[in-house]
Amino acid sequence: MRKLLCLFGLVLLLVLPAAAQESSPKVEVFTGFSYARVETADPSRQNLHGWNAAVQGNLAPWLGLVADVSAHYSTRTIAPGIDHNINTYQALFGPRIALPARIRPFAHALFGFARGNAALFGSTSTESAFGMALGGGVDAELSQHVSVRLIQADYLMNRFLDRNRNNFRLSAGLVFRF
Repeated sequence: MRKLLCLFGLVLLLVLPAAAQESSPKVEVFTGFSYARVETADPSRQNLHGWNAAVQGNLAPWLGLVADVSAHYSTRTIAPGIDHNINTYQALFGPRIALPARIRPFAHALFGFARGNAALFGSTSTESAFGMALGGGVDAELSQHVSVRLIQADYLMNRFLDRNRNNFRLSAGLVFRF
């Protein structure tokens, strides 16, 4: 009987790490649509549409390190034949905390750089600056390896033309878990 209990204990010890790996993936990859409301140079606001992607390495079931990239684009017609193009790009990195559950709320603080392009009358202005995103969202698990990011909302700040630009970003899409 004692040998049977020892064997059962050994099997239990070997099974627990495998169960923990299933419930907490090592890597998560997000890709989806993104909307940004950005402050432009004049300081009006402009609606931009684009994409958002991220790779997250999980250190614990509730803690991950995220590399987040996004791009947003807009073309506004000022007069017939005169378009004003605005593009923004962000590459941000930082920690994310999450509640490990089937409906998974999360929060993050991401820091890095932003790049903005504006083209008008054949002239293009480009600037790179500090960028930051503070926010969070909710993922809903569809299966062990796929979730839907129902929403991700971020305060998105960058410092173009020596002035802080206070922007807002919404994203939604799919999360693949490995």
